Amino acid sequence: MDTAAYGSWPSPVDAALAAAHDGRPEYPGAVGDELWWTAPRPAEGGRRALVRRRADGTEETALPSPWNVRSRVVEYGGRPWAAADRPEGGPFVVFCHFPDQRLYAYEPDAGPGAEPRPLTPVSAVGGGLRWVDPVVHPDRGEVWCVLEEFTGPAPTDVRRVPAAVPLDGSAAGDRAAVRELTGERHRFVTGPRLSPDGSRAAWIGWDHPRMPWDGTEVLLAEVAADGTFRDARTVAGGPAESIPQADWDAAGRLLLVSDRTGWWNLYRASVDDDGTLSEPVALRPRPEEFGGPLWKIGHGWFAPLENGLVAVVHGTGTTSLGILDPERGDLVDAVGPWTEWTPALAVHGTRVVGVAAGPYGSYELVELDTRTGRARAVGAAHTDAVDPAYYPEPRLRTFTGPGGREVHAQVYPPRHPGFTGPDGELPPYVIRAHGGPTGHAPLVLDLEIAYFTSRGIGVAEVNYGGSTGYGREYRERLREQWGVVDVEDCAAVATALAAEGTADPARLAVRGGSAGGWTAAASLAATDVYACGTIVYPVLDPRGWATGGTHDFESRYLDGLIGPFDRVPGRYKERSPVEHVDRITAPFLLLQGLDDVICPPEQAERLLDRAAGRGVPHAYLAFEGEGHGFRGTEALVRSLEAELSLYVKVFGIDRTDVPDLEYRT
Repeated sequence: MDTAAYGSWPSPVDAALAAAHDGRPEYPGAVGDELWWTAPRPAEGGRRALVRRRADGTEETALPSPWNVRSRVVEYGGRPWAAADRPEGGPFVVFCHFPDQRLYAYEPDAGPGAEPRPLTPVSAVGGGLRWVDPVVHPDRGEVWCVLEEFTGPAPTDVRRVPAAVPLDGSAAGDRAAVRELTGERHRFVTGPRLSPDGSRAAWIGWDHPRMPWDGTEVLLAEVAADGTFRDARTVAGGPAESIPQADWDAAGRLLLVSDRTGWWNLYRASVDDDGTLSEPVALRPRPEEFGGPLWKIGHGWFAPLENGLVAVVHGTGTTSLGILDPERGDLVDAVGPWTEWTPALAVHGTRVVGVAAGPYGSYELVELDTRTGRARAVGAAHTDAVDPAYYPEPRLRTFTGPGGREVHAQVYPPRHPGFTGPDGELPPYVIRAHGGPTGHAPLVLDLEIAYFTSRGIGVAEVNYGGSTGYGREYRERLREQWGVVDVEDCAAVATALAAEGTADPARLAVRGGSAGGWTAAASLAATDVYACGTIVYPVLDPRGWATGGTHDFESRYLDGLIGPFDRVPGRYKERSPVEHVDRITAPFLLLQGLDDVICPPEQAERLLDRAAGRGVPHAYLAFEGEGHGFRGTEALVRSLEAELSLYVKVFGIDRTDVPDLEYRT
C-alpha cells in the first residue's frame, strides 16, 4: 500500500459520478401486477421521472421528458401520483406536473399517441393551485387529494383543504368543478383516507405555530351518498401529541402513529356507529420510533395488509421494515443489508414494497414477501459504481456533549484500497450538520461522502440534539435552543475526534445545507473549532423568516426553535449569523440556488455584503434554476468540486485536479 498525504489520494469517485447517483427513488405504488415509482434524473435538469416495472421485471420510464412528477405543496411536496386499473385493462395514472402544478391523467397503454390530459386548471393568483397525496376512486369518478390554493401575493396567503377532482377533465378549465370535501378547519391537512366500507374518511390537520412533530389532530367524518363529508370531528391528537399518519385496517379500525408516550408508536382504535373513537391501544409499545417527522404530505410509516398484519418502518437511529401481528404483538423484521427505510410503503396482496438503503448500497426498491419472509431488490437496484473498497466504512458513535448529554454521530474515516496516510499525520475531517433541523443523517451509502473519504478526508455526520429517531425528549432538546445545542453538539464531536487522535485539530471543517447551513454559519461565528466551512442554501437571518421571508409551512417554525419573535426579538438578533459576520474569521464557501423560496438568496447576499472588506477569504456560487436542494448535474458537480477546492486551499493539500475558486476578501 502506498503512502501519501491525507486529502491527496487519487480516487475514481469523481463529482460527476456522485452527481449521477444523487437522489433516490420515491413513492412506490402497486399498479395491477406492476410496480411504479418516481426516480431522480439529474442529467435531465433534475426532473422526477415516473418509472414502471413490468411483471416480467423490465424497467422503463413511463413519462418522457419534460414531464416532471413532483408536487410543490408546502414547497417540500409529497406523494405526487396515484393509479388505478382501467376496467378494460391497463393502468390509469394521475400525477402532478412540477412546472405548472396541475394534475394530469395518463393512460400509457391506451394506444398510440396517448398523452397526459389536464384534470385541474391553472390559477392566476399567487403560487397557483397545487395538489398532493392523491387517491383515485374510480367508482366515484374522482381523485381525492389535498388542494393548496394561493389567495394573494404573499407566501402566507394560502389555504389547504381536502378536495375531490373529477376524472373526466371537467375541472381542467373550471375551478368551480373541484369539490371541496370539507370546510376549512386547519392550516395544514393530509389527504383523506376512506374506510373499507366507504362510510367514513380520516385525515390529519394542524395549525400555526405548531409543526407536525409538535402536535396534530386526527379528524373523522361521515361520507354521505353524494360524497360530501359530514359531522367532521377531532377524534385524536392535540397540541402536544404528534400523529403523522392515520389509516384504516381491513376490518375498518383506525390505525395511527402517536408519540403520546414520548416515542412514535403504532396504535389501533375502533370507531362506533356514532363516529366515536375508542381509546387507542398500543400494538407494540416500546421506546422506539414507528413514525417520523411529516415533512412531506403523504409520507407513511405503516401499511395494513388484507390479512390483518401491518407492515411497519421502525427503529432507533437506524430503521427496519417489519411485519407486525397486532393480535399477538409479534414483530418480525426483513433480513438484509438495509439500515434506512424511507416512509413510503406499498402493499400488493401479501407483498410489501419499500425504499431502502444501507451503508454499502444506495436506495433501491425492496420487496418483502410476507409468506416466505424473503426480501429482495426489485427496482432501481443498487449497482456498484466503483470498487466497494472505495466506499466509506461508518462507525456508529455516541459522544458526550455539554452537561453530559449524549450526541449521536456516524464517523467515516478516510478509506482507500491503495493508499494510507503518513505515520504521525492525522487526517482532516468535515463535520456535517443535517438539514431540518427536525430530521437525521441516515446510515446509508452516500457518494458525496465517498468523494471525500476516498481522497483521505474524513467525514462525521452529527445527529445533534433535536434530531429525530431517538424519541421526543431528544427532539425537544432544540426547543428555543437552535443555534446553541446544534452548534455545541457538532463542536463536541469535532473536538472529541481531535482529542482522541482521530482527526487533525488544525484541519477541521463544518458543512451543512438548509438548517445545517445555519448550523455551519453559526458554528463559524460562535466557535474557533473550525478552519473553514461550507454553507449551503442556508437560513442566515431568522428575523427575516419570522417576518414573511420564507414559505408558509415553516413561517412559524422558529417559534419553537428560537421562541416567538414578539416575545424574544433580541434572541433572533443574537443567534443570527448575519448579525455576527465580524466573528467569522475562517474562510468559507457559500452555495445558493437562485430559485430558492424557502431560504431565499437575499439572505446569502446580505451575509456577503457584510463580509466584504473584512479580509476573510470567501467564495460564492449561485445557481440559476436551482431551488432548495440542488437537483441538476451542473450544480451538483460544481458545488462538490468547489467544496473540495476550499479544503485543498485551507488544509494545504497538494492536488491540482479541482478548479480554483474565486475568493473575495
